Amino acid sequence: MNLYPNLKRGVLLSVLFFVVLLSNASTSTSSSSSEAITIKPRHLSLLKSALQRASGEQSDLWKPMTDQGWSPCIDLEDSPSLPDTTKGYIQVFLDGGLNQQRMGICDAVAVAKILNATLVIPFLEINPVWQDSSSFVDIFDVDHFIDALKDDVRVVKELPEEYSWSTREYYAAAVRETRVKTAPVHASAQWYIENVSPLLHSYGIAAISPFSHRLSFDHLPGEIQRLRCKVNFQALRFVPHITSLGDALVSRLRNPLWRSDKERKSDMAAHSACDFGGGKAEKLALAKYRQMIWQGRVLNSQFTDEELRSQGRCPLTPEEMGLLLAAFGFDNNTRLYLASHKVYGGEARISALRQVFPRMEDKRSLASSEERARIKGKASLLAALDYYVSMHSDVFISASPGNMHNALVGHRTFENLKTIRPNMALIGQLFLNKSITWVDFQQALGEGHVNRQGQIRLRKPKQSIYTYPAPDCMCHV
Repeated sequence: MNLYPNLKRGVLLSVLFFVVLLSNASTSTSSSSSEAITIKPRHLSLLKSALQRASGEQSDLWKPMTDQGWSPCIDLEDSPSLPDTTKGYIQVFLDGGLNQQRMGICDAVAVAKILNATLVIPFLEINPVWQDSSSFVDIFDVDHFIDALKDDVRVVKELPEEYSWSTREYYAAAVRETRVKTAPVHASAQWYIENVSPLLHSYGIAAISPFSHRLSFDHLPGEIQRLRCKVNFQALRFVPHITSLGDALVSRLRNPLWRSDKERKSDMAAHSACDFGGGKAEKLALAKYRQMIWQGRVLNSQFTDEELRSQGRCPLTPEEMGLLLAAFGFDNNTRLYLASHKVYGGEARISALRQVFPRMEDKRSLASSEERARIKGKASLLAALDYYVSMHSDVFISASPGNMHNALVGHRTFENLKTIRPNMALIGQLFLNKSITWVDFQQALGEGHVNRQGQIRLRKPKQSIYTYPAPDCMCHV
């Protein structure tokens, strides 16, 4: 089933740069972090060639994916029907960003199915990094969610009065017998049957926390795997004001006469130990940001910047993404949408990409402040909007792997939409070669991405079903 049947082709390319809210961190009272950061092109020769490239026919680039012989199959007749009675209530408390929570929601539905329990709409923790208090009902259409799963799992918005004591605050205050704290990462279905079912039998309720990545991707019944995909690709629909704004942005992007006269900003990846060319001031500011926001979870690497890049472990900068897309053959008439937040370094960081692709937009340039009022400062809602627009793009590419990248790759694979997966190790090595010519750069990239443009990849053991939906949730026709 194609959820996006009205997509017009040959218009929109979506690029994901991962979220880094460094702008506020760089305004501290520290003299080092307030120094001006000068950002110069790191690949000037390639940039000059990219700017001189000729515009030409792009039919192959924009051509939709051909039928690969795989189609979604998540509603099969052999799935067991919903039992007449429930064993009790399951609560889960989910941390992480939007897409990590999204996977947790899918797993929670699966666990409820395994245990024949009723799932309470999951509680989303306030993310310590993004400080977003958005709840499930703020992000997802809860009525659609419940209705889509009505034949598979019982889902309720709230606990009945007799269990109203079972709250996040209740479990934070003391050790409680109804809380499950020991669920191992990638736990088996049998683990839940042996360890959670007794709680349901004794108390009628079980609260599982932590729950991120707490269900295995392997050795599960086929109907459970298909149910996880049904939740991810069908039941989890964003709230109407997100989809309406997303439709408006896509419409403006696809209108060849529409122009933005607003100040535009973009985003870059910096959750790494890589050098992005901003000099000493940038290195000091990044180090301070990592300590303040990530609290030691981003450590100084034992590898040099050159070693990290040659291993494909550095996110692409906006300049490098522009060179990559230009080398693939996208011309300067391409309408580019940046799925991102603010860029550290501002326009100086994004200027090279804008030179190569002047028709570049993001949600700030496409939507008015009034249109963005309901999502302002809400990281999950901003990410939801980017996700929605990215799912409506003709081509999608990401600057670096991560939860958002993986979620979109899996969803676009499920819908058979063109998605370029950058060969990060190859790209890193090419950019380290300062004498490479534009022709050689183009040739090497083309050869290295022949089978990385949306071709079906079958899931291997331990790999995520949400990134690789075939063969568990797709049938070979």
